[in-house]
Amino acid sequence: MSENATLESLTQDTEEREPLTKKQIAADTPTWCPGCGDFSVLSIYYKLIQKRKIYHEKVTTVAGIGCSSRFPYFVQAHGVHYIHGRALSFATGVSLSRPDLHVFAFGGDGDAFSIGGNHFMHTARKNVKMTYVVMDNFVYGLTKKQTSPTSPIGFKSKTDNWGAFDRPINPMKLAISAGATFVARSSHTNPKHLLEMMDAAMDHDGFGFIECLSECTEFYKGAFDPTNPRKGGVFDLVPEDHDVTDEAAAYELASEDFPGKFGIFYKAQIPTKNALETGLQDAAKAKFEGKEDWEILQSTFNRMK
Repeated sequence: MSENATLESLTQDTEEREPLTKKQIAADTPTWCPGCGDFSVLSIYYKLIQKRKIYHEKVTTVAGIGCSSRFPYFVQAHGVHYIHGRALSFATGVSLSRPDLHVFAFGGDGDAFSIGGNHFMHTARKNVKMTYVVMDNFVYGLTKKQTSPTSPIGFKSKTDNWGAFDRPINPMKLAISAGATFVARSSHTNPKHLLEMMDAAMDHDGFGFIECLSECTEFYKGAFDPTNPRKGGVFDLVPEDHDVTDEAAAYELASEDFPGKFGIFYKAQIPTKNALETGLQDAAKAKFEGKEDWEILQSTFNRMK
């Protein structure tokens, strides 16, 4: 079936069926600590599934290891709780083999930027079509308060009880420089904005990355108060005149001191790995068009002589 035919059948299917209800989407009761920012992100994911009329057989949720990576357990649909830091590797396989699905991957700052940093970089540069939401809380929460790749200088934890002195990773600068073609930032305290970012990322034909500040109320309470107007902070949006296609401008915006800006920093239309591999496969198939199986096999043997 061609890609156009697949999209047409999906559209017809969407028009004939009612959107799923939250009750139909929700699975196990989330096991996060009370007040965890991940509750907000999960709620927005439910709303996105309902808004976009995605059905059980089309929801694909992949995650690694960590508090936020328990996402697949809480969604009544296809999902994988994969190996620590390797969620994007598995998600890449799903994306390339099933063009009729939109793959969502979820992770935390440790899973994404520490053990999974290498996979993050290569998935971004290859521009694999998927949406990756990283719930960044500046700390390892599941293992009970160790310094993470995004912990700020001076943060005291079980691994840095004197205060962290290693420079933290800037996820936005990392994503832009690695080659991600959609880079946005949001916060769990602004669910409406987060929904807009996830909606836009889903529409993007390529690797969509969203850094979502998600407070760990147990081990780093108040980390993001400066971004929350209800707690005296400021939620500054990306300036309206910002050119999202300007990579240098996006990198400069990402270089601002915390708490920085929120919104879409960068967006570029570059061929996806999905499209490039499809083209490669089509070209290979064209060489054998009209030939019998034995003729194809014989040509392979001839090349081995």
